[in-house]
Amino acid sequence: MPPVAIFPGVTVTLVQFRSTNSHGEPIAATTTILTPAGHQPDAPLMSYQHFINALGTSCAVSHLLYSNDPNLLTTASILNMALAQGWSIALPDHLGPYVAFGAARLGGRIVLDGVRAVKQLPALAAQNSPVVLAGYSGGGMATGAAAALQPSYAPELKLAGAAIGGAPMNLLTMVQALGYDPHPAFGLAMAAAIGLEREYPNELPISSYLNQNGLALRNAMANDCTNQILAEGVGGSARAYMSDPAGFDVREGQSVLAENSLELFGEVPETPVFEWHSPEDPLIPVQAIDNTDHRWCAAGVPVQTLRVPAPEHLSGAVLGAPEVLAWLNGRVRGEPAPSNC
Repeated sequence: MPPVAIFPGVTVTLVQFRSTNSHGEPIAATTTILTPAGHQPDAPLMSYQHFINALGTSCAVSHLLYSNDPNLLTTASILNMALAQGWSIALPDHLGPYVAFGAARLGGRIVLDGVRAVKQLPALAAQNSPVVLAGYSGGGMATGAAAALQPSYAPELKLAGAAIGGAPMNLLTMVQALGYDPHPAFGLAMAAAIGLEREYPNELPISSYLNQNGLALRNAMANDCTNQILAEGVGGSARAYMSDPAGFDVREGQSVLAENSLELFGEVPETPVFEWHSPEDPLIPVQAIDNTDHRWCAAGVPVQTLRVPAPEHLSGAVLGAPEVLAWLNGRVRGEPAPSNC
């Protein structure tokens, strides 16, 4: 691929591979590999899950790298620090071919299969690289799902650690927080409903519950990226756009939300976890994060938590970056994982 201005001197390679959707069916997926100049064979590999939080194929990271997307600047700092250390970086398009925002299990499988693909390509010189995962917001959700699914889905793939930031850990409580009363970030709840309908059309046919205004909003944001989705949905609510707000409350819909909520996953990571967020985050239910941390701790996972003083959601990604990278460095060096469980 052509060079990317915000990652100077880096070779960019797009890899397509086979993955599996939420129903166990084969799909094609993609990941973009950043390889720094002077890369040494088997240097650490980080799969970084950018917060795509979108519905359009043009919003996939493989496209955003060439679109001057301002949200990439929030992750460029930690990625450039890792590249400067000689690490290679995988940037998976973790929402899949139909851009199913909210489908955490799908994202986790794509992340793991993306790492498998990188390790199978000799030209990328990562066959024996120690692997770490990291991501923020929706990317944190995919990262957490990958970490939890790895023991059963990719048992041969050894992870050195996973850093999960600002992740919506429970879609049920997120819908309640953003969906039913007017909220400035309602667009994200609407986008997640649309994305989950794409992945679970029979279990969560959300379109059948929308009124005319809701259908118009669905159509308007069907191919939009994060900032447009937020702008179009600002101040919205489920009551304003649904002819029957029970759409999220039917048993099948509830099970889809629960199936994709890290707090409610039956699986837990076997790799050490670094989890960071702002306790004042207005976009995600923080109690669900705390509950997930406690559950993983109780299962014996070494969890290091960091609370950053961010007044809003996205700045938490930047504020936590230095400590995230320091923690990841300790994991690839094989140091014992710290825990403040």
